[in-house]
Amino acid sequence: MNRRTKTVAVAAAVLLTLGAGGIAAASADGAPAPAAAPAAVSEAAALTGTAKLHRPAGDDITFTFDAHLAERNRQDPMKATGTFRFSHYKGDWGGYAKVKVDCLTTGGKVAVVSGVVVETDVKEFRKARVGVTVHDDPAGDRLGTRG
Repeated sequence: MNRRTKTVAVAAAVLLTLGAGGIAAASADGAPAPAAAPAAVSEAAALTGTAKLHRPAGDDITFTFDAHLAERNRQDPMKATGTFRFSHYKGDWGGYAKVKVDCLTTGGKVAVVSGVVVETDVKEFRKARVGVTVHDDPAGDRLGTRG
């Protein structure tokens, strides 16, 4: 990626579903995500799954989340664990980043996750702090980024 981009986009064909603790799953093809097996550890919040953003120009933008906050840490969202990954490609241009989660909070149909880039092929993203907001909306799910 030859420049840093900030993307705020509508995930047109993505279905995000809420679990008891917050955003629970996403599906890239718009089909409902399969129900997760009961977890051995109770979670206060979780953001898991994959979302593909649809852009008229044909950009390939994908987010994959695996972020969790244990029930015992409900009052301290900065004890969240996991990773998320995002990529943005168009033709021979683009790049990806993998982020180590350090905060996860949910409320209603919104989840906010943040962390620090631990792996990337974009020089400007190395060790950058990144945050993503996910809004589960039946009319069209939304993803917003901040980096």
